[in-house]
Amino acid sequence: MRRLGASGLLLVTLLCWLTMVVSYQNKARCVGPTYDSYGRTEPAYQVRKDRDVCYSDVQHLWIGRDIDRHVFPYVHGGIDADGSLYGGAVEYPVLTGLLMWTGALFAHTDGAFLLGTALLLAPFGLLVGYLLAQLAGWRSLLWAVGPPLFLYAFHNWDLPAVAATVAAVWVMHRPGSASVARRGCWAGVLLGLGFAFKLYPAMFLAPLALYVLTASRPRYDWGGTLRVLGSAAATVIAVNLPFALFGYRGWLAAFTFQGLRKVDLTTNSIWYWGFRPHSDPENAAFQAMVDWASPAAVLVSFAVALGIGWWRYRRDGVYPWIPVSAAMLAGFLLLHKVHSPQYALWILPFFALLRVRWGWIAGYFLADLAIGIGIFRYFYVAFTRGTDYEIYSGLAAQAVIVGVWGRAALLVALFGVFLFAEACVPSATRTPAAPGDQLASAGPAAPAPGTDRAPLPSGHARTGSSAAAESPGGPTRGS
Repeated sequence: MRRLGASGLLLVTLLCWLTMVVSYQNKARCVGPTYDSYGRTEPAYQVRKDRDVCYSDVQHLWIGRDIDRHVFPYVHGGIDADGSLYGGAVEYPVLTGLLMWTGALFAHTDGAFLLGTALLLAPFGLLVGYLLAQLAGWRSLLWAVGPPLFLYAFHNWDLPAVAATVAAVWVMHRPGSASVARRGCWAGVLLGLGFAFKLYPAMFLAPLALYVLTASRPRYDWGGTLRVLGSAAATVIAVNLPFALFGYRGWLAAFTFQGLRKVDLTTNSIWYWGFRPHSDPENAAFQAMVDWASPAAVLVSFAVALGIGWWRYRRDGVYPWIPVSAAMLAGFLLLHKVHSPQYALWILPFFALLRVRWGWIAGYFLADLAIGIGIFRYFYVAFTRGTDYEIYSGLAAQAVIVGVWGRAALLVALFGVFLFAEACVPSATRTPAAPGDQLASAGPAAPAPGTDRAPLPSGHARTGSSAAAESPGGPTRGS
């Protein structure tokens, strides 16, 4: 991979900024021009948000989470038996709750709240673009000008979690002399912070830990691995403990809300669309089944990804933690009971970090556009007009079906594509020898015949072009 110079980094960052400016303008079409006594947009907000495809969870949650009242999150909150949040409790982890509260500090309308939140989130989006440009060169344009950034940059509060994930990869693979274990500790801190924004970055700790474990030969680095896991756990505890101590019910409500969420039309998942009409929210037996079947299926996909990663390590000598992380995310998006549109932001950096054929990327973008636009037009026709709206009822319904099942099929394929993809990032360390190789146990050996370089000391191997690289191969509408 050819590294970008200063002008290339600047260009990618500038394009990322322009995309987010246009993204904000798209969401701002739902704002004003007048507001009611609660600061809610008028006229006809409930119609415009779906009809004009400018809905955002940010603007929508101005009402209903005490954000308009500037209540500090979690401390005085909780959740009712029917799943309704109150007293400043929100359905997101604590750092996102703080972002929501901060974005509303100087706001008295949903439009001002959207603007304040966009100003807070934009630096995280720029950081992702900049770091990807350093890691993956021009492939970072997939983030900077990709349709998902335009559609979802300010749809919800996902950019900080994406930034934490990409920063963890950057820490592991930036140029420098720090050991893999030390880099892994800082990456663990970043993934812990990502967990405190949106839970999903925690899944990448397992492949990261295996990467650190196997990076030192001939022995496994158990101490380094435990330090990586410990740094992540300490970060999560440090961030969450104050809220758990001073507002336990409000803090716990965020997790309870997600656990209680039912599979319905707003979840956009295969669990709803694949089991119609049994997936009706009032079908308690079906909902109970999904509550265990979905996480069980996700865990199985994680185990498969981690296992194939270990097989690649045994074959190549390097644990492919980035490809495994991408595959785990694909399994999660496919099998979790909620698949909000903005989750496309989660997977987008992996298209830049891994050498994935352009056809897969284009197909995913098209499927995402179908669901990302179609679902809101579907809501407009089905809810506003009161139509009994099924797949044969119009273009919007058909776009939703194409989007849901096209995206699902692509995630199944990408699970395998990711697992055998080659990473575009620089190597974090010299490639360790394959597990079966015998290394000298004492001192450097003499140069091999026909070479002018001595073998590296025990526990190291020289970087090779093939071995160093991974082998190719109600609820709101967001969460």
